[in-house]
Amino acid sequence: MRKPIIYILLFVLFLMLVLIRVFEYELFYDPYLLFFKNDYLHIDSPRHEIFKLTMYTTLRYALNSAISLGIIYLFFKDKSILKFSAAIFGLAYVILIALFLYFVIHPRQEDYYLFFNFRRFLIQPILLLLLMPAFYYYKLKQ
Repeated sequence: MRKPIIYILLFVLFLMLVLIRVFEYELFYDPYLLFFKNDYLHIDSPRHEIFKLTMYTTLRYALNSAISLGIIYLFFKDKSILKFSAAIFGLAYVILIALFLYFVIHPRQEDYYLFFNFRRFLIQPILLLLLMPAFYYYKLKQ
């Protein structure tokens, strides 16, 4: 692909990540969005529907992951990096959703900060921010 097209596609993909974040209240069911904006260390966990919350969190993770994989592929054009990234995203999802469900089902105020950080990995493209420099460094060393 020609460079201008790649730059445009990268811009569109990054814009999609931004739009997911901007419209998170309209697109996803997540009572924890407002909960964590307040003084959450001193209030009780919000009421929620566990199945609905899990499905919307999964949807958001899937969207962020698909966009992130597209960005990784456009940056590095290496299918082995793409496969490795997909495996990382898949493994991370299994681990993070299990921890997420534990904290949702067993809310305790002393665990809110830990829950906040695990949840952040599910709803934001943090893995992209971790993988991009790692792959860049890996490519430099080759």
